[in-house]
Amino acid sequence: MDPARHPFEMDDEAAEELASLVAPLLPSAEVAREDRWRSLDPVTEFLAGRYGRWACGWNWSVGEGDVDGGVVEVWCCSSDSVTTPDATAPLVVEALQEWRGWLDDLTERFAALAPSGNTPASTADLWYWERACTRLVTVVAGRTQAESGWYGHCMQVLQWFLAYNGINEGQAEEIVKTAVGGQFGSWIAPDVPVVDAVSSRFARGVGGIR
Repeated sequence: MDPARHPFEMDDEAAEELASLVAPLLPSAEVAREDRWRSLDPVTEFLAGRYGRWACGWNWSVGEGDVDGGVVEVWCCSSDSVTTPDATAPLVVEALQEWRGWLDDLTERFAALAPSGNTPASTADLWYWERACTRLVTVVAGRTQAESGWYGHCMQVLQWFLAYNGINEGQAEEIVKTAVGGQFGSWIAPDVPVVDAVSSRFARGVGGIR
């Protein structure tokens, strides 16, 4: 997840062009209802090939959609959002733009929350990591509306933040898994004591890197 590596600009003309390319790839409404999980694969493959792997999240909608626990609000799921190609294709484009906007927002947050200068992650004051975890958990819970499976994306965002700060994938996954420790659940926004406890474990995990 690195939007800087995949510039993305889309004006109205480009959006119309993209919709015209997406429309032939869309399933019929009947097929979308019958094969909910795979009917949109051609669209996803096309978008990822054109813009980069980040585009795979275009239909990661809030709640129990095509993929559980996302942030995209304009798209519900293939069984409800797919109608006619002319009506559905612009919706796909709008969903892609919404997803990209979220990734760009996260990138800005990561830059603002990272320790100052070139401080190695393990030597930075634990306060930086506690603050970052608290703010990221809070914003993800809000954007996902703490709906079904929201914590999966929350953990992913925390891992992305650690990767942004130079922590390798294996270490990041272990730090986040240990920090969250099963404390988050579907349809429940975490309260302050839970977020504080998770953030404290998160910070200690980063501080313990050798």
